[in-house]
Amino acid sequence: MKTGMKMLTAENNRNGDIAGATKPLCDTTGRRSSTCDVEGDVRIHGSSGTIVFSAATTADEDHHQQQQEWKIKPYARKHDPVASANIKEWSLKPFAGDGGLPNCTKTHDVPAVVFSVGGFTGNLFHDFTDILVPLFTTARQFDGDVQFIVSDVKSWWVGKFKLILGRLSKRELIDAGDEEGRDAVHCFRRVIIGPMFHKELGIDSAKSPKGYSMADFRTLLRDSFGLRRRTVTEIDAERPDQRPRLLIISRKRSRAFVNAHGMEEMARSIGYDVPGMATDIAKFARLVNSADVTVGVHGAGLTNMVFLPDKAVVIQVIPLGGLEYLARNSFREPALEMDLHYLEYVLREDESTLSDVYPKDHPVIKDPQSVHKKGWDALKEVYLDKQNVRPHLGRLREKFMEALKLVQQQQRT
Repeated sequence: MKTGMKMLTAENNRNGDIAGATKPLCDTTGRRSSTCDVEGDVRIHGSSGTIVFSAATTADEDHHQQQQEWKIKPYARKHDPVASANIKEWSLKPFAGDGGLPNCTKTHDVPAVVFSVGGFTGNLFHDFTDILVPLFTTARQFDGDVQFIVSDVKSWWVGKFKLILGRLSKRELIDAGDEEGRDAVHCFRRVIIGPMFHKELGIDSAKSPKGYSMADFRTLLRDSFGLRRRTVTEIDAERPDQRPRLLIISRKRSRAFVNAHGMEEMARSIGYDVPGMATDIAKFARLVNSADVTVGVHGAGLTNMVFLPDKAVVIQVIPLGGLEYLARNSFREPALEMDLHYLEYVLREDESTLSDVYPKDHPVIKDPQSVHKKGWDALKEVYLDKQNVRPHLGRLREKFMEALKLVQQQQRT
């Protein structure tokens, strides 16, 4: 990302003479996100979380809306009090007088997008569904000529996703909480506060600027990480044998595959190449892109399907606990929107390590809904945090064979 800022001096301060802004287009009706889009003379004081704009002096309904003060937390999970608790709140305030606006210390010739990297960052699913996909939806329209202003900055997060952020903005991002720049006032002609959220790991092209879709987002990912394969029909030059590749996404703490080694051996026996894992996100993105099939237990790791080539196969292993709706909403619908094939393997009672802990007739085993009724925390503790999985290899083999046939059909066409 390149820096692209210039100092605003008394000689070149035309920003103070800008005509009144149009009304802030604040949409606060979404369950997940609120977004304001303000044009005119807009001034941002990051350390106080204040955005001031000059309001037009009209006498109609527009004037009433321009006098409103808006409070926005620019993170796409506003319905979740746990996530929202560590998100900085921004105030968007109109100013209709002749003077009194904070003096610009820096002015910019591109629009700004204000967002937060607080919330549940560090969980790959939330990194993408709460931040990166909404940010793409909002900022891609500017073709890189946009300034990111970021609150609740985590430097490790910015570093991890710098290749994606660098594709979306050509400019060095501004840390709204930077102590060195605490007195800075950044001035813009247009500011969008809060990226637009449409759906889990998805984009509604009918609502997005310029009709962007998840196909466009995946193109950006391929460009960002240098991913070679657009579809499963494209040959990977680094794999001359071209056996179909199956990637097992293993979890370490909970919902781990107890019999991962047996799964690997079984997959190889039916014709798959099964690679090892990588940790660096760029290397792992390229590894995922080299795969034709990926299998994983419901959880953040399945988010890596964003790097798969088109027409690849995603197999979601759904743990015990009546989690089908949650699992399908999180990954089946997004997979289909990404032009991937989706298969699922729903765990039976004896394939869960919970069957080693609870009697067969215990409500945890026989009546998961009774646990659901106790609330999310109880459900999460039992079925997401304290369960590992051991799929029957014979039954899983059938699912692997189904995926293999789908890949072979694609490669023959």
